[in-house]
Amino acid sequence: DRAKFQELLIIGELVERAREKGVQTMVEGPGHMPLNHIEANIRVMKTVTNDAPYFVLGPLVTDIAPGYDHVVGAIGGAIAGYYGADFLCYVTPAEHLSLPDVNDVKEGVITARIAAHAADLARGIDKDIDDEFSRARDRLNWKKMFELAIDPEKAIEYRSRRPPLEDPSTCTMCGKLCAIKIVNRYLRVNRQEETASRKSTE
Repeated sequence: DRAKFQELLIIGELVERAREKGVQTMVEGPGHMPLNHIEANIRVMKTVTNDAPYFVLGPLVTDIAPGYDHVVGAIGGAIAGYYGADFLCYVTPAEHLSLPDVNDVKEGVITARIAAHAADLARGIDKDIDDEFSRARDRLNWKKMFELAIDPEKAIEYRSRRPPLEDPSTCTMCGKLCAIKIVNRYLRVNRQEETASRKSTE
């Protein structure tokens, strides 16, 4: 609305005045914003502040999820990061309900880190760790997956709580119908057949 755009212009003027005096600035963005407004907000803000570092408080893309605001903020944060926000402010599950405790803070920080990593990944940054994780998953190398996981403790806890009974290399989600095992088995058989076919024609 009009007031919002007036605020953006005033912030731009304040950044310029601060720079003229040799003062560093960082601009705080909004905490609540519809998903479809994020890109425009960031582009306008980066333009009027001449690319001052910009951080957003989420932003939360809906208000109907108290207790899950860390998830709602991560959705907005990933999009904001992709479109040029420089920092993401973490949001805890306790946001708008109470002061957070240590576990709320941990959950909020991890969720914000996931959002930031997703944004970086979409911009071609920090892709190697995802590639490495994909290779570990392809090999069903659980030890390596846990090492690379953003929250190894939680991943290990879930796997330990409901361990696979039939095949320890899989998980209880798919068990013997594990898509990775089936595809790898199919590809292995195909490779063996191709090798045998080549040898027979030599």
